[in-house]
Amino acid sequence: MAPAGQTPAQPRQAATVLLLRDGADGVEVHLQRRTRGMPFAGGMTAYIGGGVDPRDGGADLDWVGPGPADWARTWGCDEPTARQLVCAAVRETFEEAGVLLAGPASGGVVPDVSGPAWEAQRRALVTRELALSELLADRGLALRSDLLRPFAHWITPPVEPRRYDTKFFAAALPVGQEAQDVSGEADEAGWSTPAAALAEHEAGLRPMLPPTIHTLGQLAAFPDVAAVLAGCPPAPLEPISPTFAEDADGQKWALLPDGTRIRVVVPLPGV
Repeated sequence: MAPAGQTPAQPRQAATVLLLRDGADGVEVHLQRRTRGMPFAGGMTAYIGGGVDPRDGGADLDWVGPGPADWARTWGCDEPTARQLVCAAVRETFEEAGVLLAGPASGGVVPDVSGPAWEAQRRALVTRELALSELLADRGLALRSDLLRPFAHWITPPVEPRRYDTKFFAAALPVGQEAQDVSGEADEAGWSTPAAALAEHEAGLRPMLPPTIHTLGQLAAFPDVAAVLAGCPPAPLEPISPTFAEDADGQKWALLPDGTRIRVVVPLPGV
């Protein structure tokens, strides 16, 4: 927590992606456990995501689907920021899971992005030797914002020293692509139903921050990926910034503006 009386940190713009697929037991979401010791959310289970890359904000790249002006209305921000957020969602999904939400400018099939050449470009994105716009231009591809849906908007509380203004996107795993465990920021990654992930959290086996817990609960209400994408909330999305409280029994809770209470579970030793 930031020291009392200190000016709150300015939130950084960030994008998070709920990458989804249909499984035998319903909707599955790609989750990863962030490496312990990371300055933010180390050891926590989270979705794909990260901060924006300012180089993408003014880049001239082919774009299919809702444009920056549409996303700006969704997130209540200016168009350059909206452009950066969508680019960040696409870039982080490729960086952290090897899944590329891009395709021919005329529409059509999202390409197979496996193989050594694609892996070299993925790594170049991670090290910032390559911008997303450069990768797409080199491959003759367009960013597919039509594959993304707005899902939620969370802002880290002012008491935290590291703050993020995070836009949550939902996206279906493109046909022909497979999510890979390639993120250097995670020591574990894979698919889970929302119910199974929440059960592990309640048992103290899967530590998670309140936004992850809450959005998993929202996902659990949908029977399949198509229903998730069709049921995403209309724009504009109101940001959520929780407060925290402790009851007489010492149980800690995250309190949302609508009155929802999220129990903060202390992980078991070694988890």
